[in-house]
Amino acid sequence: MNANVIHVQKWPYTTIPNEEALRSILAAEELEPELWTAEPGDVYHAQTLDYGRVIYVLQGSITFGFPIEAEPTTLHAGDRLDLPAGVPHNAAVGFDGVTCLEAHREQ
Repeated sequence: MNANVIHVQKWPYTTIPNEEALRSILAAEELEPELWTAEPGDVYHAQTLDYGRVIYVLQGSITFGFPIEAEPTTLHAGDRLDLPAGVPHNAAVGFDGVTCLEAHREQ
């Protein structure tokens, strides 16, 4: 996978992954995730970070927008977003809130 490209990977299975399974996937990539939650309807305005992010959704949904780079995408349980450093992005949390695992990737 190209580290300079936004990559969305939808969860390919019918069963929803648990936190332990997703932590194992990230650990295999030598990433140390943090758990975070957001309330229904929370909005995060556009920002650009100097590090990459890997985000897995555990519960709920969140829509990420990429004002310059790409079309918005909504992530649900098990879906993953690999976001390179320097990419402007915003987010809006779905009606059920969201719980995610997020790891930072230096680039």
